[in-house]
Amino acid sequence: MTRPLNDWNPDSWRARPITQSPTWPDTEHLARVERELAKKPPLVFAGEARRLQEHLGLVAGGKAILLQAGDCAESFDDGSADAIRDKLKVILQMAVALTYAAGVPVIKVGRIAGQFAKPRSDAFEERDGLTLDSFRGHIVNGDDFNAESRRPDPERLLAAYHQSVATLNLLRAFTTGGFAALSRVHAWNQEFVANSLEGKRYSMVADEIERALQFMKACGIDLHDDSSLQGVDFYTSHEALILPYEEALTRRDSLTGDWYDCSAHMLWIGDRTHQLDGAHVEFMRGVSNPLGLKVGPSMGADELRRLVDALNPENVPGRLTLIARMGHELVVEKLTPLVEVLRDEQRHVLWTCDPMHGNTFVASGGQKTRRFDDILSETSQFFAVHQALGTWPGGLHVELTGDDVTECLGGGSQLNEGDLELNYTSICDPRLNATQSLDLAFHVAEFLQSYKAASGARSL
Repeated sequence: MTRPLNDWNPDSWRARPITQSPTWPDTEHLARVERELAKKPPLVFAGEARRLQEHLGLVAGGKAILLQAGDCAESFDDGSADAIRDKLKVILQMAVALTYAAGVPVIKVGRIAGQFAKPRSDAFEERDGLTLDSFRGHIVNGDDFNAESRRPDPERLLAAYHQSVATLNLLRAFTTGGFAALSRVHAWNQEFVANSLEGKRYSMVADEIERALQFMKACGIDLHDDSSLQGVDFYTSHEALILPYEEALTRRDSLTGDWYDCSAHMLWIGDRTHQLDGAHVEFMRGVSNPLGLKVGPSMGADELRRLVDALNPENVPGRLTLIARMGHELVVEKLTPLVEVLRDEQRHVLWTCDPMHGNTFVASGGQKTRRFDDILSETSQFFAVHQALGTWPGGLHVELTGDDVTECLGGGSQLNEGDLELNYTSICDPRLNATQSLDLAFHVAEFLQSYKAASGARSL
């Protein structure tokens, strides 16, 4: 039974059992950093989070698609303007492919400006007889394998905040300052992508969009007067894993009196931290941001129902996104009963597909990787499940980068295991490169077209 929200406050999670939490060696140091963070300006505003929830309500109602994409784990060493710009380019390209082919708006949410923490299967890592804390993301410790680097350091919470500020400033400039104007649709195609089959296909779409814009201009429509053509709404998200950071950035909205975690517009609970009586669910149920919940193959229908009750007790459309990450061999078996039970109970949730996390394996050379074919298979089956049940496949949740990395196998890049060492730069899990991301977007656009055609046939 969920406690009423008048029995919630930003630190009530501290009385609950917590998983995936680092052991901070100096708790007084951590407390000082928390107090300092609590005095900092919010990274995002409550009104922006409410606007995102309205947009996600459209997705829940089958009138839009959610594209949530970005790094597996952001790095303190890779916050350059070029890296942020190129990541945004890929997301904009994917959104164009989805919108143009499927005819629905795309709500764009980045795994960015706060995605610095990662859960780990083991608390410790051993190499050559030396045992150290596992790397938990740059907000906690360093990825170099030595005692100093792996020691959890509260000062990293402040560093994460400041890098998020800089990233957000740049994102706001890019998305409202002309870079994201639809008239620049060709400029988003990076050179190494443009030479691929996917890039050429994108260029054909861009050509058609430009012709449509020229037609509108010839008809006397002032394209510069339409804000939707000159910029995009772009939102931020991350896994709310390090709760001292999240609590310190939680603010009470002066307009509504509701609490918002102002570290990001949207936050999600991972597959390892969704315990109903745990600290992460307790914290997240009390903030008014739109929330995500990773749903893995171990999730049962009764557990999911109780989590939905806890996180969205008023059944508000757009409040809760369920991010399915089953693995391509388990999608139909595990996802179908979950979607079915929430459909039958008329729960206003939106489902998205994370085809990355259930399809990771270790290559012969020791690198973690994923096969594009497995990613595509899980995505295809996700759409098939929703088509069979008459529910809306709400979108896609992927790990990607704008760089020409060699971390996932296959796809438009045709990478094999021998290519992994060429440009493997992720500090945690393997990401799709720009070409593979665009390849996936075109496939998803085709899945959407098939879904809409089948839905239209059923309604006749």
